[in-house]
Amino acid sequence: MSASLAPPRSLSAAPPPLEPESDDVHVLVVDDEPTLRTSLARMLSARGFRVGGVESGQAALDYLFRETPDVALVDMMLPDMEGLPLLEKLRMRAPDLQVVMMTAHADVDSAVEAMRIGAHHFLTKPFHSNDAVVHAVQKAAEHGRLLRRAQKLEERLLSQERFGELIGTSPKMASVYKLIEGVATATSTVLIRGESGTGKELVARAIHQASSRAQKPFVPVNCAAIPKELVESELFGHVRGAFTGAQTARTGLFETAHQGTIFLDEIGDLPLAAQVKLLRTLQEGEVKRVGSDDTRFVDVRVLAATNVDLASKIADGSFRKDLYYRLNVIQIALPALRERGDDVILLAYHFLQKFSSRMQRPLRKLSPEAARAIRMYAWPGNVRELEHAIEHAVVLSQGDWVEAHDLPFGEIPDGLPVPANSETRTIAAIPHVAINELVDLPYAEAKRRLVAMFDDEYTAALLKRTDGNLSEAARIAGLDRSNFRRILKRQKQVG
Repeated sequence: MSASLAPPRSLSAAPPPLEPESDDVHVLVVDDEPTLRTSLARMLSARGFRVGGVESGQAALDYLFRETPDVALVDMMLPDMEGLPLLEKLRMRAPDLQVVMMTAHADVDSAVEAMRIGAHHFLTKPFHSNDAVVHAVQKAAEHGRLLRRAQKLEERLLSQERFGELIGTSPKMASVYKLIEGVATATSTVLIRGESGTGKELVARAIHQASSRAQKPFVPVNCAAIPKELVESELFGHVRGAFTGAQTARTGLFETAHQGTIFLDEIGDLPLAAQVKLLRTLQEGEVKRVGSDDTRFVDVRVLAATNVDLASKIADGSFRKDLYYRLNVIQIALPALRERGDDVILLAYHFLQKFSSRMQRPLRKLSPEAARAIRMYAWPGNVRELEHAIEHAVVLSQGDWVEAHDLPFGEIPDGLPVPANSETRTIAAIPHVAINELVDLPYAEAKRRLVAMFDDEYTAALLKRTDGNLSEAARIAGLDRSNFRRILKRQKQVG
Protein backbone atom coordinates (compact mmCIF):
# COMPACT_ATOMS: atom_id res chain seq x y z
CA MET A 1 0.00 0.00 0.00
CA SER A 2 1.45 3.38 -1.00
CA ALA A 3 -0.79 5.41 1.22
CA SER A 4 0.49 7.00 4.43
CA LEU A 5 0.30 9.96 6.70
CA ALA A 6 2.24 12.17 9.05
CA PRO A 7 1.15 11.16 12.56
CA PRO A 8 -2.39 12.51 13.18
CA ARG A 9 -2.45 15.66 15.27
CA SER A 10 -5.08 14.42 17.71
CA LEU A 11 -3.35 11.07 18.26
CA SER A 12 -0.07 10.62 20.10
CA ALA A 13 2.85 9.89 17.79
CA ALA A 14 4.21 6.36 18.10
CA PRO A 15 0.98 5.26 19.83
CA PRO A 16 0.88 2.26 22.13
CA PRO A 17 -0.97 -0.66 20.57
CA LEU A 18 -4.50 -1.17 21.79
CA GLU A 19 -5.61 -4.63 22.79
CA PRO A 20 -8.25 -6.03 20.41
CA GLU A 21 -11.73 -6.48 21.83
CA SER A 22 -13.22 -9.92 22.36
CA ASP A 23 -16.03 -8.93 19.99
CA ASP A 24 -14.70 -8.01 16.54
CA VAL A 25 -14.75 -4.45 15.25
CA HIS A 26 -16.63 -3.95 11.98
CA VAL A 27 -15.02 -1.41 9.64
CA LEU A 28 -16.50 0.00 6.44
CA VAL A 29 -13.99 1.37 3.89
CA VAL A 30 -15.49 3.95 1.51
CA ASP A 31 -13.12 4.83 -1.34
CA ASP A 32 -13.53 4.88 -5.11
CA GLU A 33 -9.96 3.68 -5.75
CA PRO A 34 -10.20 -0.14 -5.96
CA THR A 35 -6.52 -0.76 -5.24
CA LEU A 36 -6.50 1.33 -2.06
CA ARG A 37 -9.85 -0.07 -0.93
CA THR A 38 -8.64 -3.64 -1.36
CA SER A 39 -5.30 -2.89 0.28
CA LEU A 40 -6.96 -1.31 3.33
CA ALA A 41 -9.41 -4.19 3.64
CA ARG A 42 -6.60 -6.77 3.46
CA MET A 43 -4.45 -4.94 6.00
CA LEU A 44 -7.30 -4.37 8.49
CA SER A 45 -8.53 -7.96 8.15
CA ALA A 46 -5.04 -9.18 8.97
CA ARG A 47 -5.21 -7.14 12.21
CA GLY A 48 -8.43 -8.85 13.30
CA PHE A 49 -11.04 -6.38 12.01
CA ARG A 50 -14.14 -7.41 10.07
CA VAL A 51 -14.08 -5.27 6.93
CA GLY A 52 -16.55 -4.26 4.24
CA GLY A 53 -15.80 -2.00 1.30
CA VAL A 54 -17.85 0.22 -1.07
CA GLU A 55 -16.91 2.65 -3.83
CA SER A 56 -19.37 5.55 -3.38
CA GLY A 57 -21.35 7.62 -0.89
CA GLN A 58 -24.69 6.15 -1.90
CA ALA A 59 -23.27 2.63 -1.62
CA ALA A 60 -22.11 3.49 1.90
CA LEU A 61 -25.61 4.66 2.86
CA ASP A 62 -27.13 1.50 1.35
CA TYR A 63 -24.59 -0.60 3.29
CA LEU A 64 -25.95 0.82 6.55
CA PHE A 65 -29.36 -0.66 5.78
CA ARG A 66 -27.80 -4.14 5.77
CA GLU A 67 -24.98 -3.87 8.32
CA THR A 68 -24.04 -1.91 11.46
CA PRO A 69 -20.33 -1.11 11.22
CA ASP A 70 -18.53 0.40 14.20
CA VAL A 71 -16.14 2.57 12.19
CA ALA A 72 -16.20 3.98 8.66
CA LEU A 73 -13.02 5.04 6.80
CA VAL A 74 -14.40 7.57 4.32
CA ASP A 75 -12.60 9.35 1.50
CA MET A 76 -13.36 13.08 1.34
CA MET A 77 -13.67 13.09 -2.47
CA LEU A 78 -16.07 10.51 -3.89
CA PRO A 79 -17.51 10.52 -7.42
CA ASP A 80 -21.14 10.95 -6.34
CA MET A 81 -20.93 12.86 -3.08
CA GLU A 82 -18.55 15.17 -1.21
CA GLY A 83 -17.28 14.18 2.21
CA LEU A 84 -19.13 16.65 4.44
CA PRO A 85 -22.66 15.98 3.13
CA LEU A 86 -21.95 12.23 3.26
CA LEU A 87 -20.71 12.53 6.84
CA GLU A 88 -23.96 14.22 7.89
CA LYS A 89 -26.06 11.53 6.19
CA LEU A 90 -24.01 8.70 7.70
CA ARG A 91 -24.37 10.17 11.18
CA MET A 92 -28.13 10.65 10.72
CA ARG A 93 -28.59 7.06 9.57
CA ALA A 94 -26.21 5.53 12.17
CA PRO A 95 -25.66 7.91 15.13
CA ASP A 96 -23.25 5.49 16.83
CA LEU A 97 -21.02 5.14 13.76
CA GLN A 98 -17.53 6.59 14.25
CA VAL A 99 -16.20 8.17 11.05
CA VAL A 100 -12.53 8.64 10.17
CA MET A 101 -12.10 10.84 7.10
CA MET A 102 -9.33 10.22 4.57
CA THR A 103 -8.07 13.24 2.68
CA ALA A 104 -5.23 14.54 0.56
CA HIS A 105 -2.90 17.11 2.15
CA ALA A 106 -4.47 19.89 0.08
CA ASP A 107 -7.87 19.31 1.67
CA VAL A 108 -6.91 19.30 5.35
CA ASP A 109 -9.13 22.32 6.12
CA SER A 110 -12.18 20.37 4.98
CA ALA A 111 -11.15 17.43 7.14
CA VAL A 112 -10.87 19.69 10.17
CA GLU A 113 -14.37 20.98 9.42
CA ALA A 114 -15.53 17.37 9.19
CA MET A 115 -14.21 16.72 12.70
CA ARG A 116 -16.06 19.79 13.93
CA ILE A 117 -19.37 18.42 12.69
CA GLY A 118 -18.91 14.89 13.95
CA ALA A 119 -16.01 12.96 12.41
CA HIS A 120 -13.87 11.23 14.99
CA HIS A 121 -10.53 11.85 13.23
CA PHE A 122 -8.92 12.29 9.84
CA LEU A 123 -5.99 10.69 8.02
CA THR A 124 -4.09 12.42 5.25
CA LYS A 125 -2.89 10.62 2.15
CA PRO A 126 -0.33 9.24 1.60
CA PHE A 127 -0.45 7.41 4.93
CA HIS A 128 2.64 7.38 7.11
CA SER A 129 2.27 3.71 8.00
CA ASN A 130 -0.20 0.88 8.37
CA ASP A 131 0.04 1.30 12.16
CA ALA A 132 -1.24 4.88 11.89
CA VAL A 133 -4.37 3.65 10.11
CA VAL A 134 -4.90 0.79 12.55
CA HIS A 135 -4.45 3.07 15.54
CA ALA A 136 -6.96 5.58 14.16
CA VAL A 137 -9.53 2.83 13.62
CA GLN A 138 -8.93 1.31 17.05
CA LYS A 139 -9.25 4.69 18.77
CA ALA A 140 -12.47 5.42 16.90
CA ALA A 141 -13.90 2.01 17.82
CA GLU A 142 -12.92 2.48 21.44
CA HIS A 143 -14.54 5.93 21.47
CA GLY A 144 -17.77 4.40 20.19
CA ARG A 145 -17.67 1.64 22.79
CA LEU A 146 -17.19 4.16 25.58
CA LEU A 147 -20.14 6.21 24.35
CA ARG A 148 -22.38 3.14 24.22
CA ARG A 149 -21.25 1.98 27.65
CA ALA A 150 -21.90 5.42 29.15
CA GLN A 151 -25.38 5.46 27.62
CA LYS A 152 -26.20 2.00 28.98
CA LEU A 153 -24.91 2.91 32.43
CA GLU A 154 -26.92 6.12 32.43
CA GLU A 155 -30.05 4.17 31.49
CA ARG A 156 -29.28 1.65 34.23
CA LEU A 157 -28.91 4.49 36.73
CA LEU A 158 -32.34 5.84 35.83
CA SER A 159 -34.03 2.43 36.03
CA GLN A 160 -32.32 0.72 38.96
CA GLU A 161 -34.00 0.22 42.29
CA ARG A 162 -32.02 1.95 45.02
CA PHE A 163 -31.54 1.24 48.69
CA GLY A 164 -32.09 4.79 49.82
CA GLU A 165 -29.23 6.81 48.35
CA LEU A 166 -27.03 3.76 47.76
CA ILE A 167 -26.23 3.40 44.08
CA GLY A 168 -24.49 0.52 42.36
CA THR A 169 -25.05 -2.75 40.56
CA SER A 170 -21.66 -4.44 41.03
CA PRO A 171 -21.57 -7.94 42.58
CA LYS A 172 -20.02 -6.58 45.78
CA MET A 173 -22.80 -4.04 46.19
CA ALA A 174 -25.38 -6.72 45.41
CA SER A 175 -24.01 -8.62 48.42
CA VAL A 176 -24.37 -5.48 50.54
CA TYR A 177 -28.00 -5.05 49.43
CA LYS A 178 -28.72 -8.67 50.31
CA LEU A 179 -27.31 -8.16 53.80
CA ILE A 180 -29.32 -4.94 54.25
CA GLU A 181 -32.52 -6.79 53.35
CA GLY A 182 -31.60 -9.62 55.69
CA VAL A 183 -30.82 -7.49 58.77
CA ALA A 184 -33.48 -4.81 58.32
CA THR A 185 -36.24 -6.84 59.95
CA ALA A 186 -34.04 -8.00 62.84
CA THR A 187 -33.27 -6.13 66.05
CA SER A 188 -29.62 -7.20 66.33
CA THR A 189 -26.81 -4.67 66.39
CA VAL A 190 -24.90 -4.27 63.13
CA LEU A 191 -21.27 -3.26 62.65
CA ILE A 192 -20.62 -1.56 59.31
CA ARG A 193 -17.00 -1.59 58.20
CA GLY A 194 -15.41 0.32 55.35
CA GLU A 195 -12.91 2.95 54.33
CA SER A 196 -13.72 6.60 54.86
CA GLY A 197 -16.13 7.86 52.21
CA THR A 198 -17.62 4.49 51.23
CA GLY A 199 -21.15 5.34 52.43
CA LYS A 200 -21.46 3.70 55.84
CA GLU A 201 -24.14 6.14 57.00
CA LEU A 202 -26.12 5.49 53.80
CA VAL A 203 -26.12 1.78 54.64
CA ALA A 204 -27.33 2.55 58.16
CA ARG A 205 -30.12 4.77 56.80
CA ALA A 206 -31.10 2.07 54.30
CA ILE A 207 -31.38 -0.49 57.12
CA HIS A 208 -33.49 1.92 59.15
CA GLN A 209 -35.78 2.77 56.23
CA ALA A 210 -36.34 -0.91 55.45
CA SER A 211 -37.15 -1.76 59.07
CA SER A 212 -40.34 -1.52 61.11
CA ARG A 213 -38.79 1.54 62.81
CA ALA A 214 -38.76 3.60 59.60
CA GLN A 215 -41.36 6.08 60.89
CA LYS A 216 -39.40 6.65 64.10
CA PRO A 217 -36.22 8.74 64.59
CA PHE A 218 -32.93 7.95 62.91
CA VAL A 219 -30.21 9.62 64.99
CA PRO A 220 -26.69 9.71 63.51
CA VAL A 221 -23.81 10.35 65.92
CA ASN A 222 -20.21 11.02 64.91
CA CYS A 223 -18.35 9.73 67.95
CA ALA A 224 -15.07 11.26 66.76
CA ALA A 225 -16.57 14.76 66.60
CA ILE A 226 -17.76 14.93 70.23
CA PRO A 227 -15.25 16.27 72.81
CA LYS A 228 -14.26 13.39 75.10
CA GLU A 229 -15.49 15.16 78.23
CA LEU A 230 -18.96 15.57 76.70
CA VAL A 231 -19.47 12.14 75.11
CA GLU A 232 -21.44 10.62 78.00
CA SER A 233 -23.62 13.69 78.32
CA GLU A 234 -24.36 13.70 74.56
CA LEU A 235 -25.20 10.00 74.42
CA PHE A 236 -26.97 9.48 77.73
CA GLY A 237 -27.98 12.98 78.88
CA HIS A 238 -27.34 14.74 82.19
CA VAL A 239 -29.27 16.26 85.05
CA ARG A 240 -29.06 19.86 86.18
CA GLY A 241 -25.88 20.54 88.14
CA ALA A 242 -24.18 17.32 87.06
CA PHE A 243 -21.06 19.31 86.14
CA THR A 244 -19.95 22.90 85.75
CA GLY A 245 -22.14 24.56 83.16
CA ALA A 246 -24.98 22.04 83.39
CA GLN A 247 -27.61 24.65 84.25
CA THR A 248 -30.47 22.58 82.83
CA ALA A 249 -31.16 18.90 82.36
CA ARG A 250 -30.44 17.44 78.93
CA THR A 251 -31.96 14.50 77.11
CA GLY A 252 -29.33 12.20 75.61
CA LEU A 253 -29.27 10.96 72.04
CA PHE A 254 -30.28 7.44 73.05
CA GLU A 255 -33.49 8.81 74.54
CA THR A 256 -34.01 10.96 71.45
CA ALA A 257 -33.79 7.79 69.34
CA HIS A 258 -36.36 5.90 71.47
CA GLN A 259 -38.26 3.39 69.30
CA GLY A 260 -36.01 4.30 66.39
CA THR A 261 -32.40 3.75 65.36
CA ILE A 262 -29.15 5.30 66.57
CA PHE A 263 -26.12 5.20 64.29
CA LEU A 264 -22.78 5.41 66.10
CA ASP A 265 -20.24 6.38 63.44
CA GLU A 266 -16.50 6.06 64.15
CA ILE A 267 -17.28 3.89 67.16
CA GLY A 268 -13.58 3.17 67.59
CA ASP A 269 -13.05 6.73 68.86
CA LEU A 270 -15.44 6.31 71.79
CA PRO A 271 -13.65 6.85 75.15
CA LEU A 272 -13.37 3.82 77.43
CA ALA A 273 -15.65 5.30 80.13
CA ALA A 274 -18.39 5.82 77.56
CA GLN A 275 -17.80 2.30 76.20
CA VAL A 276 -18.69 0.87 79.63
CA LYS A 277 -21.98 2.79 79.70
CA LEU A 278 -22.75 1.84 76.09
CA LEU A 279 -22.20 -1.83 76.86
CA ARG A 280 -24.70 -1.62 79.73
CA THR A 281 -27.24 0.10 77.50
CA LEU A 282 -26.85 -2.64 74.87
CA GLN A 283 -27.21 -5.37 77.47
CA GLU A 284 -29.98 -3.93 79.64
CA GLY A 285 -31.80 -1.48 77.36
CA GLU A 286 -31.30 1.26 79.97
CA VAL A 287 -29.54 4.62 80.14
CA LYS A 288 -28.46 6.58 83.17
CA ARG A 289 -28.06 10.33 82.79
CA VAL A 290 -24.81 11.86 84.02
CA GLY A 291 -25.29 12.92 87.66
CA SER A 292 -28.37 10.75 88.20
CA ASP A 293 -28.93 7.43 89.93
CA ASP A 294 -32.13 6.75 88.05
CA THR A 295 -32.25 4.53 84.98
CA ARG A 296 -34.51 5.06 82.00
CA PHE A 297 -35.68 2.35 79.58
CA VAL A 298 -34.92 2.94 75.90
CA ASP A 299 -36.01 0.88 72.91
CA VAL A 300 -33.29 1.64 70.35
CA ARG A 301 -31.77 -0.31 67.44
CA VAL A 302 -28.01 0.28 67.47
CA LEU A 303 -25.99 0.42 64.26
CA ALA A 304 -22.28 1.19 64.51
CA ALA A 305 -19.57 1.91 61.96
CA THR A 306 -15.80 2.08 61.83
CA ASN A 307 -13.05 2.70 59.29
CA VAL A 308 -10.33 1.35 61.58
CA ASP A 309 -9.33 -2.15 62.66
CA LEU A 310 -11.07 -2.62 66.00
CA ALA A 311 -9.00 -5.76 66.67
CA SER A 312 -5.86 -3.63 66.83
CA LYS A 313 -7.59 -1.18 69.18
CA ILE A 314 -8.57 -4.12 71.40
CA ALA A 315 -4.94 -5.24 71.39
CA ASP A 316 -3.66 -1.84 72.51
CA GLY A 317 -6.35 -1.56 75.18
CA SER A 318 -8.30 1.35 73.69
CA PHE A 319 -11.42 -0.67 72.85
CA ARG A 320 -13.29 -3.19 74.99
CA LYS A 321 -13.45 -6.73 73.67
CA ASP A 322 -16.85 -7.38 75.25
CA LEU A 323 -18.29 -4.28 73.57
CA TYR A 324 -16.84 -5.40 70.24
CA TYR A 325 -18.59 -8.76 70.48
CA ARG A 326 -21.85 -7.04 71.45
CA LEU A 327 -21.65 -4.67 68.46
CA ASN A 328 -20.38 -7.22 65.94
CA VAL A 329 -23.44 -9.49 65.98
CA ILE A 330 -23.86 -8.87 62.24
CA GLN A 331 -21.14 -7.31 60.11
CA ILE A 332 -21.48 -5.54 56.77
CA ALA A 333 -18.21 -4.83 54.95
CA LEU A 334 -18.50 -2.05 52.39
CA PRO A 335 -16.21 -2.32 49.34
CA ALA A 336 -13.95 0.56 48.35
CA LEU A 337 -15.03 2.42 45.22
CA ARG A 338 -12.01 1.09 43.30
CA GLU A 339 -13.39 -2.44 43.84
CA ARG A 340 -16.83 -1.70 42.39
CA GLY A 341 -16.14 -1.63 38.65
CA ASP A 342 -18.62 0.38 36.59
CA ASP A 343 -20.46 1.56 39.71
CA VAL A 344 -18.11 4.53 39.61
CA ILE A 345 -19.72 5.66 36.34
CA LEU A 346 -23.24 5.18 37.71
CA LEU A 347 -22.30 7.31 40.71
CA ALA A 348 -20.62 9.90 38.51
CA TYR A 349 -23.85 10.31 36.50
CA HIS A 350 -25.85 10.51 39.72
CA PHE A 351 -23.65 13.35 41.00
CA LEU A 352 -23.60 14.98 37.57
CA GLN A 353 -27.40 15.15 37.58
CA LYS A 354 -27.41 16.37 41.18
CA PHE A 355 -24.97 19.24 40.69
CA SER A 356 -26.17 20.17 37.19
CA SER A 357 -29.68 20.62 38.59
CA ARG A 358 -28.48 22.47 41.67
CA MET A 359 -26.32 24.88 39.63
CA GLN A 360 -28.82 25.10 36.75
CA ARG A 361 -26.23 23.93 34.24
CA PRO A 362 -27.15 22.06 31.04
CA LEU A 363 -24.59 19.29 31.66
CA ARG A 364 -26.03 15.83 31.11
CA LYS A 365 -23.14 13.71 29.84
CA LEU A 366 -19.60 12.59 30.52
CA SER A 367 -17.31 12.56 27.50
CA PRO A 368 -15.75 9.14 26.76
CA GLU A 369 -12.38 10.52 27.84
CA ALA A 370 -13.83 11.78 31.15
CA ALA A 371 -15.56 8.44 31.73
CA ARG A 372 -12.28 6.62 31.06
CA ALA A 373 -10.39 8.87 33.50
CA ILE A 374 -13.04 8.35 36.18
CA ARG A 375 -13.05 4.58 35.62
CA MET A 376 -9.26 4.23 35.79
CA TYR A 377 -8.57 6.45 38.81
CA ALA A 378 -8.12 4.64 42.16
CA TRP A 379 -10.37 6.98 44.25
CA PRO A 380 -8.58 6.79 47.62
CA GLY A 381 -11.29 9.04 49.08
CA ASN A 382 -14.02 6.75 47.70
CA VAL A 383 -17.54 8.01 46.93
CA ARG A 384 -17.04 11.24 48.85
CA GLU A 385 -14.01 12.11 46.70
CA LEU A 386 -15.93 11.26 43.52
CA GLU A 387 -18.77 13.55 44.57
CA HIS A 388 -16.37 16.44 45.12
CA ALA A 389 -14.63 15.73 41.79
CA ILE A 390 -17.91 15.86 39.84
CA GLU A 391 -18.93 19.06 41.61
CA HIS A 392 -15.54 20.52 40.64
CA ALA A 393 -16.09 19.45 37.02
CA VAL A 394 -19.60 20.92 36.83
CA VAL A 395 -18.32 24.26 38.09
CA LEU A 396 -15.45 24.37 35.57
CA SER A 397 -17.09 22.84 32.51
CA GLN A 398 -17.59 25.21 29.59
CA GLY A 399 -19.71 22.99 27.36
CA ASP A 400 -22.59 20.55 27.39
CA TRP A 401 -20.32 17.66 28.36
CA VAL A 402 -17.93 17.13 31.24
CA GLU A 403 -14.50 16.64 29.67
CA ALA A 404 -11.48 14.91 31.20
CA HIS A 405 -9.70 18.24 31.71
CA ASP A 406 -12.62 19.47 33.86
CA LEU A 407 -11.80 16.82 36.47
CA PRO A 408 -9.29 17.61 39.24
CA PHE A 409 -6.70 15.25 37.73
CA GLY A 410 -3.31 15.52 36.12
CA GLU A 411 -2.62 12.90 33.45
CA ILE A 412 0.51 10.89 32.85
CA PRO A 413 1.24 10.03 29.21
CA ASP A 414 -0.09 6.48 29.23
CA GLY A 415 -3.52 7.82 30.12
CA LEU A 416 -3.60 6.68 33.76
CA PRO A 417 -4.93 9.66 35.73
CA VAL A 418 -3.46 10.71 39.06
CA PRO A 419 -4.90 13.40 41.30
CA ALA A 420 -3.19 16.76 41.22
CA ASN A 421 -4.04 17.41 44.86
CA SER A 422 -4.47 13.97 46.44
CA GLU A 423 -3.58 12.81 49.90
CA THR A 424 -2.02 9.69 48.44
CA ARG A 425 -0.25 10.77 45.25
CA THR A 426 1.52 13.82 43.91
CA ILE A 427 2.87 14.40 40.43
CA ALA A 428 4.07 17.43 38.53
CA ALA A 429 2.55 17.60 35.06
CA ILE A 430 5.00 16.47 32.38
CA PRO A 431 5.17 19.27 29.80
CA HIS A 432 3.61 18.55 26.43
CA VAL A 433 6.78 19.83 24.76
CA ALA A 434 8.65 16.93 26.36
CA ILE A 435 6.35 14.47 24.62
CA ASN A 436 6.81 16.26 21.31
CA GLU A 437 10.58 15.84 21.62
CA LEU A 438 10.10 12.04 21.73
CA VAL A 439 8.04 11.80 18.54
CA ASP A 440 10.98 10.80 16.33
CA LEU A 441 12.10 7.99 18.63
CA PRO A 442 10.97 4.36 18.37
CA TYR A 443 8.02 3.61 20.63
CA ALA A 444 9.97 1.47 23.14
CA GLU A 445 12.69 4.11 23.58
CA ALA A 446 10.17 6.97 23.79
CA LYS A 447 8.21 5.12 26.46
CA ARG A 448 11.38 4.29 28.43
CA ARG A 449 12.41 7.93 28.50
CA LEU A 450 8.93 9.11 29.39
CA VAL A 451 8.67 6.62 32.26
CA ALA A 452 12.06 7.81 33.51
CA MET A 453 10.78 11.40 33.39
CA PHE A 454 7.70 10.36 35.35
CA ASP A 455 9.83 8.61 37.99
CA ASP A 456 11.96 11.75 38.37
CA GLU A 457 8.98 14.08 38.74
CA TYR A 458 7.00 11.76 41.00
CA THR A 459 9.76 10.88 43.44
CA ALA A 460 11.05 14.45 43.59
CA ALA A 461 7.56 15.71 44.46
CA LEU A 462 7.11 13.03 47.13
CA LEU A 463 10.49 13.72 48.74
CA LYS A 464 9.81 17.44 48.74
CA ARG A 465 6.46 16.88 50.38
CA THR A 466 7.92 14.60 53.07
CA ASP A 467 11.05 16.73 53.67
CA GLY A 468 13.25 13.90 52.41
CA ASN A 469 11.68 11.20 54.60
CA LEU A 470 12.08 8.04 52.51
CA SER A 471 9.82 5.89 54.67
CA GLU A 472 6.96 8.39 54.52
CA ALA A 473 7.43 8.92 50.77
CA ALA A 474 7.36 5.15 50.20
CA ARG A 475 4.19 4.86 52.30
CA ILE A 476 2.41 7.53 50.25
CA ALA A 477 3.54 5.86 47.02
CA GLY A 478 2.26 2.49 48.24
CA LEU A 479 5.72 0.93 47.91
CA ASP A 480 8.11 -0.86 50.23
CA ARG A 481 10.94 1.39 51.36
CA SER A 482 13.42 -0.89 49.58
CA ASN A 483 11.50 -0.64 46.28
CA PHE A 484 11.30 3.13 46.58
CA ARG A 485 15.06 3.30 47.19
CA ARG A 486 15.61 1.07 44.16
CA ILE A 487 13.71 3.56 41.96
CA LEU A 488 15.88 6.41 43.28
CA LYS A 489 19.04 4.39 42.69
CA ARG A 490 17.99 3.58 39.12
CA GLN A 491 17.41 7.29 38.46
CA LYS A 492 20.95 8.13 39.59
CA GLN A 493 22.37 5.41 37.36
CA VAL A 494 20.42 6.70 34.35
CA GLY A 495 21.39 10.29 35.15
